[in-house]
Amino acid sequence: MTTATVNTAEHRHARAVVELAGVTKEYPGGVKALRGVDLTVLEGELLAIVGPSGSGKSTLLHIVGTLDRPSTGEVAIAGHDIAKLSDRALSALRSRHVGFVFQSFHLVPGISARANVAEGLLYSGLSRAERGRRAARALERVGLGDRMEHRPHELSGGQKQRVAIARAVAGEPDLLLADEPTGALDSASGHSVIELLHELNADGATIAVITHDHEIAASLPRQVRIRDGEIVADVWNTAGVNAP
Repeated sequence: MTTATVNTAEHRHARAVVELAGVTKEYPGGVKALRGVDLTVLEGELLAIVGPSGSGKSTLLHIVGTLDRPSTGEVAIAGHDIAKLSDRALSALRSRHVGFVFQSFHLVPGISARANVAEGLLYSGLSRAERGRRAARALERVGLGDRMEHRPHELSGGQKQRVAIARAVAGEPDLLLADEPTGALDSASGHSVIELLHELNADGATIAVITHDHEIAASLPRQVRIRDGEIVADVWNTAGVNAP
């Protein structure tokens, strides 16, 4: 793999969306899930956080996504120091600045794709009509303009994941976190989802893909490799910049 330093010229003056310094996470019983993690993600990046089961990547996802707080260390998301925020303020920050895509889609059965996407905007303060308009635009953006009124059981796995991605990006968050987004898909559908993430990134989205799949990681411009709670490599894959 061809690598380059993280501070490439095109990113040097970009705004930091994620800043972690000396982050640790310890659970009861002395389980150390993260050990002194330093990580910066700049606006407009597309990266993989890759590691085997038990490496700490899920804990790192929870910290970056503000779903959990670190035991020690500093975390800033979109310029906000999470240590200074109450749980309520942290929830508000998460709803405004972070979008999530999970392996199992988490779609509401019995309602349309458009309604599922609009659900993700429920706490945005937007009117119901505006939520519907934004949901429609997001579905168009992921190539599902002709499936807006389809319910989850009428969609393929790949289409369900596209609805989930549309829901995550409808509010235009600063950061999209995709947790094993191809894990429940066949290879063709999975490849299509990775292509979509590249397209969204080309449109300006900042995306981190959490995965154990080294093939997916190699197709993305940057790889952050984690093992035993520590970042063991942080490299740029210049061959993956224009992938897939």
